Amino acid sequence: MTKWIRSGRRRDICYLLAAEGERRGQQLKSDLESHYDERLEPSSFYGTLSAMVEAGLVETRTEGLADVYSLTAVGEDRLEEHVRWVESCLETE
Repeated sequence: MTKWIRSGRRRDICYLLAAEGERRGQQLKSDLESHYDERLEPSSFYGTLSAMVEAGLVETRTEGLADVYSLTAVGEDRLEEHVRWVESCLETE
């Protein structure tokens, strides 16, 4: 697994993007803040997104004044690998 998906925040961003296809940065931030029940520091949050773009997990495009993010094929593959790993950990016989 790539180091860029080891972070819980990065994984959660991937899950949100996988569910919706694409999202504006502010939508992602708001959804995570609601889920975590705490405010995320904008510089930290957008730094995470930038690192994910640089790692090739997420791509961005500009739509009006907002940046819109989506998973790349590599990001989808890494997320699927993680899901398979979690499922194998939870298997009981």
